Amino acid sequence: MHDALTRIHHRLHAACHHAQRPITSVRLIGVSKTHPAQTVREAWQAGLRDFGENRVQEAEQKILELADIRHALTWHLIGHLQRNKAKRAVQLFDYIHSVDSFELAQTLSRHCGELALPPKQILLQYNVSGEASKEGFNAQGWESSPTIRADLYDTVRRIGALPHLHIAGVMTIAPYTDDAESVRPVFVSLRNLRDAFAALLPNHSFRELSMGMSGDVDVAIAEGATMVRVGRALFGERDYTQQ
Repeated sequence: MHDALTRIHHRLHAACHHAQRPITSVRLIGVSKTHPAQTVREAWQAGLRDFGENRVQEAEQKILELADIRHALTWHLIGHLQRNKAKRAVQLFDYIHSVDSFELAQTLSRHCGELALPPKQILLQYNVSGEASKEGFNAQGWESSPTIRADLYDTVRRIGALPHLHIAGVMTIAPYTDDAESVRPVFVSLRNLRDAFAALLPNHSFRELSMGMSGDVDVAIAEGATMVRVGRALFGERDYTQQ
């Protein structure tokens, strides 16, 4: 684990150096989905502090098993969230990256209020590439389509007005490809959308750009990623039989 983490850190350092950015501007999230709690503990012992999970139920078991180090970990929900799991999600996770509808945001806000929790840090997920298999608000071609742009702006204003939530930024999942350079336009589009939202809603930070995974993290950092989600390059292939 230590060697894998060292390799990833070298890669992030090189990407930040090339982009003339400080390494401190990028947060490495280890995608621990399908990996056991012991693997998370080993990664924590090696120096990793942020972990991403796809499913509330799987994450809950790990978080309970790792209760002794909960104070030292930051948990990120990066997978699709159903509204019936929202109450547990706001209790378990520090960041929810996958807010993809106004109704989900509304539900998260209501649960945070009922539970008297601090404002929950959320990221809004956008489908910039237009892939049917991807979750997220439709943002394909938002720059050139006044209709899509107006719809996105209206929705983000409505979410921004909800109590008990703080919009920390935006997230996307780029198309899977062997040519990382080909997804650069997706990252550029998301960054520009984030900047537009930040101007619309100055009371929310919109600091975070959650984009980039094992195959395209270098390009994502070049285009401004502040959170990168790395699983395979850190933990190896996932054991899906454990899901």
